[in-house]
Amino acid sequence: MDIILAIFLLLVGAAIGFIVSRFLSASVQDNQKLSEQVSNSESALAQYKLDVTEHLNDSTILLEKMNSTCQTAMKQMEKSTQLLQQATPAEVEGMPFFSKETQEQLAQTVTLRHNRGERKDKVAITEPPLDYSGEASGLFTDTKQSVTNTE
Repeated sequence: MDIILAIFLLLVGAAIGFIVSRFLSASVQDNQKLSEQVSNSESALAQYKLDVTEHLNDSTILLEKMNSTCQTAMKQMEKSTQLLQQATPAEVEGMPFFSKETQEQLAQTVTLRHNRGERKDKVAITEPPLDYSGEASGLFTDTKQSVTNTE
């Protein structure tokens, strides 16, 4: 009987050991998977940080180039403005559009064309406009219907 009991306990122990090892190995595998994911995430984060740092450095360089280009353009604009101001006289004398002879001829023509004393007389209007006349005219003439007020 002792032998049967020993064999039985051995089988029960083996079954419990098998179940416990199965459970522990699954958690160990899960832990291994999680640790792999953590290491992958950390390496991806480190690579992302490097990419962001490189991008910021490139952006800084580009902005410095843009600033220097703008400064150069501003200096060129100032030089151009100074050259233009030097080339343009301060006070431009009034240059007439027409020559002196042409202006004299135009002045004579104007005096010949318009007699200032001769003006049309104003006509005194004594009649009201047709819109306010007592008789219907134009589109408002209606001979088919008669208007009657029953009030």
